[in-house]
Amino acid sequence: MSVVDTIKEQIENNAILLYMKGTPRFPQCGFSSRAVEAVMSCGERFAFVNILENPEIRAELPKYANWPTFPQLWINGELVGGCDIICEMAANGELKEMITAVAPAGDDAQA
Repeated sequence: MSVVDTIKEQIENNAILLYMKGTPRFPQCGFSSRAVEAVMSCGERFAFVNILENPEIRAELPKYANWPTFPQLWINGELVGGCDIICEMAANGELKEMITAVAPAGDDAQA
């Protein structure tokens, strides 16, 4: 399976997916920390991919998404955006609405 196929599968199989540096419990950059805090404040479980442990995904996802930076939040197969967009949407209530509408049942999972 190619890296792009892996990315597509992760996005298709996870209604809420955050590509980030580190993990939700141990974010490894300020932008990932702010983004994961915003997503977690919505109160729903979500999947994540630690791009620091997945250098192939870190290299290929910006090309696939046409979005050059991390973190990247994907909801229902669509790129929502990066840290600034995630935090803005959290502040105005949009993020909670989007996440609640598609929230999966189950535990936090690494994609």
